[in-house]
Amino acid sequence: MSPASTGASTTLDAASPVLTPSSDSRLTPGGPGYRRMSFALFLAGVATFALLYSTQALLPLISDDFGVAASEASWTVAAATGGLALFVLPMSALSERFGRRTVMTASLAVAVAVGLLVPFAPSIGALVALRAVQGAALAGLPASAQAYLAEEVRPRALVTAIGLFVAGNSVGGMSGRVITGWVAQMWGWRVSVGVIGVIAVGCAVAFRLLLPAPRHFKAGSLRPRVLLGTVRTHLSDPLLRRLYAIGALFMTVFGGVYTVIGYRLTGAPFGLPQGIVGSIFLVYLVGTVSASTAGRLVGRLGRRGALYLAGGTTTAGLLLSLAASLPLVLLGLVLITAGFFA
Repeated sequence: MSPASTGASTTLDAASPVLTPSSDSRLTPGGPGYRRMSFALFLAGVATFALLYSTQALLPLISDDFGVAASEASWTVAAATGGLALFVLPMSALSERFGRRTVMTASLAVAVAVGLLVPFAPSIGALVALRAVQGAALAGLPASAQAYLAEEVRPRALVTAIGLFVAGNSVGGMSGRVITGWVAQMWGWRVSVGVIGVIAVGCAVAFRLLLPAPRHFKAGSLRPRVLLGTVRTHLSDPLLRRLYAIGALFMTVFGGVYTVIGYRLTGAPFGLPQGIVGSIFLVYLVGTVSASTAGRLVGRLGRRGALYLAGGTTTAGLLLSLAASLPLVLLGLVLITAGFFA
C-alpha cells in the first residue's frame, strides 16, 4: 500500500527504504495538533508575562512596605527583565541541544517555583534576588517558543502562530497587573503575587499537557566554539543588528513607561487608588489585538511598513503620556501598547 493511499504525510527517501517526514507534516491552521499547540504556547505566554511583571503594578506598595525609594523598588522589575536578557542566549543554546519543549517546560517549572517563594521575601534585597532568578528561568521561553514554531509550523502560518504567542504575552501582562492591583488593595502585595504564582502553576501544567511533541527538532552542539560562531554570524549581519537594536529600544521604552506609571497615577495630580491603577493595565487588551492581527498588517504593508507604523504609533503614545490630563495619558498608553506588541 502506498503512502498516499494511507493518507500518511511521508515521502520515500531514494537512498533508503525508510519513510521520512516531509515538510507537509508540519502543523497548519485547521490541521491536527495546531489548536493544541497554539493554546499551549498562548498559556506559556500568559504565564511568562504575568510572572515577569508581577511586581510592576505594586511598586508603590513595595516601596511603602520595605521603606525604600522608587528607584530601589523598581529593581524588582529590572532584575527580572535583566535576568531574562542575560540568560536568553544560554537558554537558547540549551534548547538547541536538549529540545525546545524540554527547555520550555523546565523554565516554566523553575519560574513558577520561585514565584511561589516571592511572597515570603524578608527584605528588598531578597525580593530582587528571587526576581532575578525568576527572570533567568523565564529566558528559556521566548526564543525556544519561536524556534519551536519555526520548526513545527508551516511557513505560511508562522507569522500568525507567533502572533498568538505574543498575544498570550499581552494577556499575561494585563491579567497579572489587573489581578495584583485589586488583590493588593484588599490583602497586600504579598498575597497578590502569590495569586499570580498559583495562576502560573495552572498555565504551566496545561502547557505541558497540551503542547505536541516536536517532530522536526534536530539536536545541535553545545560546544562553545560552535555557539560563539553562531552569535558572531548573527552580529556580523547589519540587518540583524538593526533589528536587535529596535528590540532593545522597544523593550526599554515599554518597560520604563509601565514601571513609572504606577507612581505617577497614584501621586499628584491624579491620586488614583491601587485597584484603579491596576485596572489601567486593561489597555493590554489592545496589545492582544495588535499582536494577533500583525500577520494581516504585514500582508498589507510589508514587514518594513508594519514596523514603521508600530514605531510611529509608539512614539505618538509616548508624547501623549507626558500630558497632565488623565484621558490623554490613557490614550498614550493605548498607543504605546498597540505599537509595542505589533
